[in-house]
Amino acid sequence: MTVDDRKDPGTVQESCAPAMPAEALDIASENDGWDDQQAVPTGNMSSAIPQDELNRLTDDMITAIKSVYDPEIPVDIYELGLIYKIDVDDDRKVDIDMTLTAPGCPVAGEMPGWVEDAVSTVQGVQDVKVNLVFDPPWDITRMSDEAKIVLNMW
Repeated sequence: MTVDDRKDPGTVQESCAPAMPAEALDIASENDGWDDQQAVPTGNMSSAIPQDELNRLTDDMITAIKSVYDPEIPVDIYELGLIYKIDVDDDRKVDIDMTLTAPGCPVAGEMPGWVEDAVSTVQGVQDVKVNLVFDPPWDITRMSDEAKIVLNMW
């Protein structure tokens, strides 16, 4: 189902997400501990990776992650807010925490592999591990403004 096929113009229903009323955009995010910022790679402040190299890795990993889409939602998973954490260690091993819009998402078993495959293509990345987490649960306040515009949820 595409967003344009929804029955109620005040609700979005995708196969991976429960119906989301348009009024839900007014939910304050201060209560959930989320800072409304997209996940960016983090690491030890005294990293052995030079800052310019870490900046390049960061940009390239985000670009790679933004190539991954849920097949039924026309927004990449980074803009959807499904990436919670990206850690890069001194050996350039990457650890990613991600979630799904709903635990019953039909691509739940496949999407972490898609992310791993995408990030593995980044020059300089040695290894990638993707962890599927559901705490905190995903909600629409995690989406970027760009995603909200594309999904007509602004």
